[in-house]
Amino acid sequence: MDLRIKWLQQLLSSKENEHLEFKEAKNRFDFEELVKYCAALANEGGGKVVLGVSDKIPRKVVGSAAFSQVERTKAGLIEKLRLRIDVEEIPHPDGRVLVFHIPARPLGMPVVYKGAYWMRGGEDLVPMTVDQIRRILEETGPDYSAEICPGASLADLEKPAVADFRARWMKKSNNDALKNLTVAQLLTDAELIIDKQVTYAALILFGSRQALGKFLPQAEIIFEYRSMDTTGPAQQRLEFRQGFFGIYDALWNAINLRNDLQHFQDGLFMWDIPTFSEEAIREAILNAVSHRDYRSAGSVFVRQYPRKLEIVSPGGLPQGITPENILWHQYPRNRRIAEAFARCGLVERSGQGMNRIYEECIRTNKPKPDFHGTDAFNVNLMLYGEVQDPQFLRFLEKVGRERLKSFSTKDFLIVDFAYRGRPIPGDLKERVPFLIEEGVIEKIGRDKYTLSRQFFQFLGKKAVYTRHRGLDRETNKALLLKHIQDNRADGTRFSELKEVLPALSESSVKRLLLELRKEGHIHVIGRTNAGKWYPGPMKNQNP
Repeated sequence: MDLRIKWLQQLLSSKENEHLEFKEAKNRFDFEELVKYCAALANEGGGKVVLGVSDKIPRKVVGSAAFSQVERTKAGLIEKLRLRIDVEEIPHPDGRVLVFHIPARPLGMPVVYKGAYWMRGGEDLVPMTVDQIRRILEETGPDYSAEICPGASLADLEKPAVADFRARWMKKSNNDALKNLTVAQLLTDAELIIDKQVTYAALILFGSRQALGKFLPQAEIIFEYRSMDTTGPAQQRLEFRQGFFGIYDALWNAINLRNDLQHFQDGLFMWDIPTFSEEAIREAILNAVSHRDYRSAGSVFVRQYPRKLEIVSPGGLPQGITPENILWHQYPRNRRIAEAFARCGLVERSGQGMNRIYEECIRTNKPKPDFHGTDAFNVNLMLYGEVQDPQFLRFLEKVGRERLKSFSTKDFLIVDFAYRGRPIPGDLKERVPFLIEEGVIEKIGRDKYTLSRQFFQFLGKKAVYTRHRGLDRETNKALLLKHIQDNRADGTRFSELKEVLPALSESSVKRLLLELRKEGHIHVIGRTNAGKWYPGPMKNQNP
């Protein structure tokens, strides 16, 4: 007997509980309902949903035709819940059985779907109570990096790494008194030593290779260079198991070794753009070190390709943070490490550094950071290095470095949306008047914006600007009138007139028609959109 069928037979004798759910689903099963069951089982420690089996004991296989495209269903579940759910298809003699294997939710992170944290409530699914949610959120406890590392001492910290931290802190604070402090006092003042005991943060930042191997081997960064996306051994692999201040520059140097320059020429002007921006890459690495979960056994991976760089860090995004709100919400997982970085000027205390990464990507005209593949167990950050439009870079140079320094993250995002011709989200619109006043963007219609006239003039593409800006009001009216005059015999329906000016909204076209009618140039016979427009005024209407 097939081992899977034998395992299934044993499973049929089990009772349903918060870890096991049976459903007949002979013909179909609602995907939304499946997502809720998976969320509920994950919230209660993980389990299995079995389709194609009778609900009542003694259970028997009845077969299920639900979810014929198993991989597509699996991908949909992962996308909805950010959990690595596996699906097993068992060809039983009495019919096809589907088994969904749901992992337990991450520590301190209840799984939410459709605005609720689901759990089993008897035979039904019900939202968790506030107390249950609070207990889960409190599981993470205090900052792990601030805890004492048993057995670690000052001898486990590398002096050059501490000296680098001291020099950076002195420069950031303009406090020369830091120079005269002992190492113990310096790290005590930085809250990296507590009651003369070394914290995990101190070990992560300054620990020797031997110390990390002994106390915290997962606090390493593995660098790989791959010339293509195919699987197989990397062309280069480096393991940085050492305090961060001891390897920070070495890691960047390994990346920069293959950081090709992209050459662009405009007339006699030539300029080079590095594929990987040092500021963005360093910021992304700092972010991974500050926010990864050190209780997880996994390492941080930095994978470099010719035109992209991937950073994978264990632990998933912190509680409450999503790829959609990562720019505006903060939840430092390792606050003690983040504070040490802030003290010495490596990061800003006010944020996660993601703002600076986004700004640098837009400023160098590269795709925005991509979090595809991020789930509850890992954060996948992809940074692309291909410059998309070198002329856009020239335009930003024309805007001026000093003016760009006054731009907020929202300003850079708005410029990017306008450049791509995409609608500007509502939460960014408060900054639109500033950018219009600065002459960087222009409004071309209701909720439509484009880069300013000076951008297209700078490119020598005034005609493209005209197309983006749209025709002026009188020209639009003239086009409508001409079409109506050309079709005077049969009349013109409103649906045809919308096609004359496809860039305008329906309400905008109607306003232009009303103006033409008021001016006596056209008239309409019939009501609503079924009416037809003809040239000239109504016979009983004065010209």
